[in-house]
Amino acid sequence: MINRPGIPTHRCDFTRGGVRCAAWLTVPRGGGPHPAIVLVHGLGATRDMMLPQYEQHFAAAGIATLAFDYRHTGASEGQPRQRFSLRTQQADIVAALEHVAAQPGIDAGRLGLWGTSLGGLNVVRVAARRPQVGAAVVQCPIVHGPGAARSLGLTGALRLTPAIAADAVRAVTRRGRTYVPIVGPPGGHAVVTAPGAEAGWNSTVPAGATFDNRIAAADAITMITASALRDARRVAAPLLVCVCDRENLMNPKYAALVAERAPHGITKHYPSDHFDIYHPPLVADVLADQTAFLMEHLDVGG
Repeated sequence: MINRPGIPTHRCDFTRGGVRCAAWLTVPRGGGPHPAIVLVHGLGATRDMMLPQYEQHFAAAGIATLAFDYRHTGASEGQPRQRFSLRTQQADIVAALEHVAAQPGIDAGRLGLWGTSLGGLNVVRVAARRPQVGAAVVQCPIVHGPGAARSLGLTGALRLTPAIAADAVRAVTRRGRTYVPIVGPPGGHAVVTAPGAEAGWNSTVPAGATFDNRIAAADAITMITASALRDARRVAAPLLVCVCDRENLMNPKYAALVAERAPHGITKHYPSDHFDIYHPPLVADVLADQTAFLMEHLDVGG
């Protein structure tokens, strides 16, 4: 059900801040104009890491998709590599919305956002500021950095302190960056060391794809201090929050709180940790719920 080969996908890059972002456009068969959603991935992920299954599924339901890699990551340009700035990422999402709206066969009046993991935080923040967003979906969203940081714990934060300090100095003096792993085993020197996280992250990397398991160390501070809880109140669009009830990277109460605060928020709960939601059999149920939501609010077939 998830894999529907044959729906065309082609490169459709765009530029933001003078830097090229690699992007992939998947358009449904048949006459348009079609509604479209921008697919926003999580921390350290690239389009190759699971997004093609969503491209194919939504396109088969009549919804075009634009997936992309953030600047400094994946197939996109930008130096230094593996630099993660939420402000920059959110600017990339806005540029992706503008880019897909200008494509032939796309209805610029029916645009939405879809985000997974840390991409959920970015989607909520962008949706709160962009009135052209007609609908938004987030799944297993990491929307409250302080809550996610509790999974790291005080001793874990202390282990990262020397690398963070060294990276801050190198960034200021323009001598390159100091990197730490994004995910690693419990007790290690990674940003995320929750039990099961390393295996779960690797489960989203298909054969032939590459996961660059690095983050510029000082950027980790932004990841664990940012929150979208206040932004949720300003999301005017219908918002579907897919909550993993066994979430192991953040207390799931924060994800549910985003839906509660959003004026038109809806919550769906699933018996999943942070990673089962990407895989069969659960992904079929999740996609069915997301597709029904998007078809209603983006007026597919209306």
